[in-house]
Amino acid sequence: MFKKILIANRGEIAIRVIRACKEMGIVPVAVYSDIDRRALHVTHAFEAYSLGGSESRESYLNIDSDIAAVRKSGADAVHPGYGFLAENAAFARACANAGVTFIGPPVEAIECMGNKLLARKTMEGAGVPMVPGSKGAVSEAAEAAKVAKTVGYPVILKAAAGGGGKGMRIVRSAREFDTAIKTTMNEAASAFGDPSVYVEKYIENPKHIEIQVMADAHGNIAIYGERECSMQRRYQKVIEEAPSAIVSEKLRTALSDAARNAAASVGYRGAGTIEFLVDKDRNFYFLEMNTRLQVEHPVTEAVYGVDLVKQQIEIAGGMKLDVPDGYLTPRGHAIEMRIYAEDPAHNFMPAVGTVRRLVLPQGPGVRNENSVYAGYEIPIYYDPMIGKLIVHAETREDAIRRARRALREYRADGIRTNVDFLLWALNEEAFHDGSYDTHYIDDHFDPAALHHRDEEIELAAIAASIAAFNHASLVRFRSNESEAGNGWRNAARRDAMRGPLK
Repeated sequence: MFKKILIANRGEIAIRVIRACKEMGIVPVAVYSDIDRRALHVTHAFEAYSLGGSESRESYLNIDSDIAAVRKSGADAVHPGYGFLAENAAFARACANAGVTFIGPPVEAIECMGNKLLARKTMEGAGVPMVPGSKGAVSEAAEAAKVAKTVGYPVILKAAAGGGGKGMRIVRSAREFDTAIKTTMNEAASAFGDPSVYVEKYIENPKHIEIQVMADAHGNIAIYGERECSMQRRYQKVIEEAPSAIVSEKLRTALSDAARNAAASVGYRGAGTIEFLVDKDRNFYFLEMNTRLQVEHPVTEAVYGVDLVKQQIEIAGGMKLDVPDGYLTPRGHAIEMRIYAEDPAHNFMPAVGTVRRLVLPQGPGVRNENSVYAGYEIPIYYDPMIGKLIVHAETREDAIRRARRALREYRADGIRTNVDFLLWALNEEAFHDGSYDTHYIDDHFDPAALHHRDEEIELAAIAASIAAFNHASLVRFRSNESEAGNGWRNAARRDAMRGPLK
């Protein structure tokens, strides 16, 4: 097993990996940018090394700086967390060249699944259901329109090297292609360094369901069921739960079989997630594979009683998975809510400032993955997620009630957060009956529906101050004459008149 692991990340995921290392007797090493010198993940690590700079490209995305920190620390493995360099094949290759283990899949798997066109071709070969679309990249409006005519409108243009909801555009008629294809190609080139785009049939009002896989180097693949990730805003997940309210045992088995085939087709190793779109008729289609740990991995850990981070580390060290016959059965229900420093009342603008007071929810079945503290100043350079709140209960109804209770306990004074927005989402009827889809927030959210706790507290404080002032102005203090009968006061005055004791 490894003696020292460098975590090439920041925030709550870096802390999550650090804690796993400590429990396994492994020395955790942190890296930090200039602005993150006082970040929470730095204080949790046994060692920490500066990457310099403040922006991502100067620090956490700088492969040379990360490898230099690996060499300085003497780490024998690197855990990339998620985001930043987690799915960067060049970084995985650089770790190998530096003689350290990259805790993740083989470089070939990262490269295959990182290119959506290559991934589509590979999945088709593995018999995984695919959304109808182009066989390769398209660069001309006429070419894209021809594909759309074959598969039927609406269609969606996607960046071949894309991900995270970027480089995507819905097209509903042939006349939209001229502008759409140029815009999408420019976005793809800017965001991913590759202008290639392709066309897919657009699935209206889909559910986003993903399957967690874990594979070792001995050919064993464990399937940890599905996660429901349809509560999204502009293709970004906000609330995740496991299991899904709409997935039957039959559908779970079919999804799990497809995920197993997908992982096996690329010789996968480590933690990975196969994402699917599920239509209203419960047909499912491959969306993409994330070759890393997911933000929402805690809900799977809760319902399957597994530590996915420890398994990642053990598999990277050569451990053989103990895979049971058949598929595992989830226990209870778990919900994860992403806590962002942002203002939902003003188009979810990122919020910066200093956290003056922090109160994290506690109690049975409540788990906090947190990256801030009282006195911490939120930087402007990174993703605004400051934590995750996870609850687990026996039933979905109990989990929803627990989630609402926990959110009401959460306080991060001094900054705006999306807590009230999350409460709105949990109170929606479509969330309760599980019918919500990936467009629900975009179609139904109205900022006027928010319960503005911070504003109410401020107004209450102002009202209390006015009331106290008015009360004080009405009080009539007693005069000296009215105090004639007060023996204690009169005695004190007589003593004062006699002067000091001789």
